[in-house]
Amino acid sequence: MKRIRLGMVGGGNDAFIGGVHRIASRIDDRYELVAGALSSTPDKARESGEALGLPRIYDDFKQMAIREARLKTGIEAVSIVTPNHVHYAAAREFLKRGIHVICDKPLTSTLADARKLAKAAEKSDALFILTHNYTGYPMVRQAREMVAGGEIGKIRVVQVEYPQDWLTQEETFKQAEWRTDPARSGAGGSTGDIGTHAHNLARFITGLEVESLAADLDAFVPGRQVDDNGHVMLRFEGGAKGMLWCSQVAPGNENALRIRVYGEKGGLEWAQEDPNYLWHTPFGEPKRLITRNGSGAGDAAARLSRVPPGHPEGYLEGFANIYSEAADAIEAHRAGTTPDAAVHYPTIEDGLRGVEFIDACVRSSAGNARWVKLRG
Repeated sequence: MKRIRLGMVGGGNDAFIGGVHRIASRIDDRYELVAGALSSTPDKARESGEALGLPRIYDDFKQMAIREARLKTGIEAVSIVTPNHVHYAAAREFLKRGIHVICDKPLTSTLADARKLAKAAEKSDALFILTHNYTGYPMVRQAREMVAGGEIGKIRVVQVEYPQDWLTQEETFKQAEWRTDPARSGAGGSTGDIGTHAHNLARFITGLEVESLAADLDAFVPGRQVDDNGHVMLRFEGGAKGMLWCSQVAPGNENALRIRVYGEKGGLEWAQEDPNYLWHTPFGEPKRLITRNGSGAGDAAARLSRVPPGHPEGYLEGFANIYSEAADAIEAHRAGTTPDAAVHYPTIEDGLRGVEFIDACVRSSAGNARWVKLRG
């Protein structure tokens, strides 16, 4: 298949996540980056585009959407890698012109915008892909497959945590500065930046939705306007219970996303910093280690693995798997068919659920950790 013509909004010279998305889009050689509006500052947008050798460089995303939709060889998809408050307006411009959207998380900075964007995506013929990259890890797919296959039985308990330490002190650089500004990040700080990853991972592996939660959020750094630590109790549909901890003020933790799922017949445990291993403990039996592409791993993990067992795959490859599954869906869309049933990239629905989670956490904490429903 010919490469998908890709554009990018945001992700200029000093933007970490833009570089990650560009690498991910090229790992499996499925995309060609041909256009961009890489900064809200026109001079920087042009400088960044020239540094990447882009054929077409734009001052702003609306100009880009209008022009690219008119070109015979315009972009087929766009990556949106801006601060959260830009996601809604940018995605809307491309969706209404039939250009597929690949958007960084969280979906939007407000629940109202998330709902409007979900309606815009429903009306559009274009696809919407949300880059919850941890769902692209092979052993996360292995865990999902085992849960769906009934190997741990009916789920009773879900424990998920995502601690970091990089915001332990007052922010002094760009990536920290916008993430702690509610006007750009939204009302949630750690809940929006990493809590949404933990929430999404729990949903993805278990297949369960959170019905209600009770959240105790704190901003421990003096003067900080959004939370930097959150303890959240969860009630899932079907009676399962859970706990979620997200923190960006936990010294000694770099990117310590971890999940434990316990059912009637056994448990599963996975840690992002050791991503090629999944622990499975059938009740009453010794723990079993399942390795990526090793014995015991199933088809769901194998289809996302590129190298033999013992060779690490992780963050960039997880991102690339989301991009490649998006490519599968875009190519199917080109042909008027549907992608393989094994394709499981996060959708607009997952994005909406994530913003509902942030909103519910903020509402609950404001009410002294009262129980609140995620919807309604």
